[in-house]
Amino acid sequence: MAELQFFFGTMGSGKSTQALQVHHNLTQRGLRCLLITQLDRTEGVVSSRLGVEADALVINPTVDLFRLIASMHSTGHGLSAVICDEAQFYEPAQIDQLARVVDELRIDVYAYGLLTSFQGELFAGSQRLLEMADTRNELQVEARCFCGRRATHNARLVNGRQVYDGALKVVGDTSTDTVAEVTYDLRCREHWLAGKDDARQRALFDELGLDQLHIGDLPLESERGF
Repeated sequence: MAELQFFFGTMGSGKSTQALQVHHNLTQRGLRCLLITQLDRTEGVVSSRLGVEADALVINPTVDLFRLIASMHSTGHGLSAVICDEAQFYEPAQIDQLARVVDELRIDVYAYGLLTSFQGELFAGSQRLLEMADTRNELQVEARCFCGRRATHNARLVNGRQVYDGALKVVGDTSTDTVAEVTYDLRCREHWLAGKDDARQRALFDELGLDQLHIGDLPLESERGF
């Protein structure tokens, strides 16, 4: 029977690599597969940090995945599987459409994505996958924090500093001459939370016009209006 399978992990846990491996294995057996993605690092492909990539169909949040896949399934020998990379960015309605693909078209769907955002909260697409998937699989590749412990959280850095505010969907490892450098890194829970405290402290410094923390310079909470 066809299934909706969700594979999740932090950055660097091998999600895209496994998606590409599944795509390769199935197509090598002569099966017709559709590889789709959203907001990958390279437009029009699914790419792995190991340097492997394959052409993919890029979808946007308004695409009805059931109608798209049903149309492609009706041509040729039909589709055997749909492989979805960056599934955390899909809309919840699109996850429901993928469930229909499994139930009504009997096509296997493999979805790969992050579980939580740089803000430490479930992506909407990932939450819906946890609710709807037939199987849920955490990838066990040992991604590590800089301290050496197992990484559990994704951190967004702007000009090297961890941030917790900003648009949810920002492709990492990007920079130009006119915008701040946005990168991503892995953290254990302790250091992700420590970065959150640092960010709050920096925001307080900016509010008070301070460059460094001097306890005597800080107003009382009542004076700050808290």
